[in-house]
Amino acid sequence: MEEIIKILSGIRPEYDFYQESNFIEDGILDSFDMVMLVTALDEHYGIKILGTDIIPENFTDTASIKRLVERYGGME
Repeated sequence: MEEIIKILSGIRPEYDFYQESNFIEDGILDSFDMVMLVTALDEHYGIKILGTDIIPENFTDTASIKRLVERYGGME
């Protein structure tokens, strides 16, 4: 989870991802940020997240992002 927070902080350093509850509803991540995050996750974990999974539900918080990465075989 710590690695995901580091990646998120690299994209949006002005936010404290330890304190935020819903990254989408709170306006922290927009669609461009989600694409940037997917690219960073793909590179960091050596995975390839499909475009069909770049939906707000997969990026609401660190737990949902972790589940997404795990589905693609990252973080084992």
